[in-house]
Amino acid sequence: MKFSKKIIAAFAAGMTLIGTAACSNGSHSSSSSSTDNSEKIAKVTKQTNIVFWHGMTGVQQETLKGLTKEFEKENPKIKVKLENQGAYNDLQAKINSTLQSPNNLPTITQAYPDWLYTAAKNKMLVDLTPYINNKAVGWGGSKASNIKPALLDGAKIAGTQYGIPFNKSIETLTYNADIFKKYGIKKAPTTMAELKQDAEIIYKKSNHKVVGAGFDSLSNYYTLGMKNEGVDFSSKIDFTSPTSKKVINYYADGIKAGYFRVAGSEHYLSGPFANQKVAMFIGTSAGEGFVKQGVGDKFTYDVAPRPGKYTMSQGTDIYMFNHATAEQKAAAFTYIKFLVSKASQLKWANATGYIPVNHAAAAATEYKDNKQIKLPAKLEDAMKNLYSVPVVKDAGAAYGQLNPIMQNILAAAQKKQDVDNAINSGKAKFAAAWKQ
Repeated sequence: MKFSKKIIAAFAAGMTLIGTAACSNGSHSSSSSSTDNSEKIAKVTKQTNIVFWHGMTGVQQETLKGLTKEFEKENPKIKVKLENQGAYNDLQAKINSTLQSPNNLPTITQAYPDWLYTAAKNKMLVDLTPYINNKAVGWGGSKASNIKPALLDGAKIAGTQYGIPFNKSIETLTYNADIFKKYGIKKAPTTMAELKQDAEIIYKKSNHKVVGAGFDSLSNYYTLGMKNEGVDFSSKIDFTSPTSKKVINYYADGIKAGYFRVAGSEHYLSGPFANQKVAMFIGTSAGEGFVKQGVGDKFTYDVAPRPGKYTMSQGTDIYMFNHATAEQKAAAFTYIKFLVSKASQLKWANATGYIPVNHAAAAATEYKDNKQIKLPAKLEDAMKNLYSVPVVKDAGAAYGQLNPIMQNILAAAQKKQDVDNAINSGKAKFAAAWKQ
């Protein structure tokens, strides 16, 4: 498999995952097993089977299997059936089709919160707050979980804690330290103004042979660009406002001048970065292992926090379906608690490159001293201000529409055209996405 295909597959497993659960979940109606804050949490006193749908492949899947075996050894009354549904889009499609027959859903699943907006609205998900607050099955409160509050908030749907964060990544800056040294750049840029300045220096001093910088995700670029300008992602955004145009033109001007680029048909800039065609790029932290593989001994790379105040929290959470029995819910949450524990998250993060969702794991020397990848030593600074797209009606569709909108705008910029027409066209498409 070519390197570019590997990074695409890995990023899909880190970002935006067949079997039937009926045999092990039983045929229980959601009304008989709904959970609210007053419900007594069950105890697992007999053999209980649960099903977990996921989209992990490669080392992620093998690590998940290993952790699950450890859990079952520690909890002999609970059997976890792992069911891989393929890529994330396959997992999402499987969930959507099975929502029509709720009793065939798994006990728990990996998912992005916007996938389950309708399921939450139809009360098909379990509010996990009572489980979090329960001292026997949970932690006795969210603070005691050691999970970063911003990550927990990102797993809420319409304000309710339906999910627990699991495999998470953030956007970081990856840069060619040798090129920086060659052209007199002493440190990684910390602001967007510095990013532009450094990109221009590299492009000019390399006689236009090396592009300064680029962004993998255009949706993230626009969303965080607006957030750094004080504007939250919502249907109230005016795509043609002065603030919006400022964010768009920052990238478009760089494209026109040559010091910025987009990933284009290569999908991710890690390939051009490894081939020294671009000096730095902003992309997922989960891809560092593949960056290391691609770079090899050609040059020294390093990572740094994403320029600007905010970075994007990405990756899936674990959600529980309401049709499960009370015993299955308790068993499933016990398993979730195990997966996000300090010990499990240390193994998970060190093996896969995902960031630990458990603060104690992220602060542990066993993680910070990991010499295999660069991120652990920089993670604390990189995670100071996390942002995720709010889970409200049509937010997922609008966020997804940003990528083709920005592609069209930057394609016009690449042709040295005025981008105003593309921005105006983008406004109509962005507004339409909010009215699905």
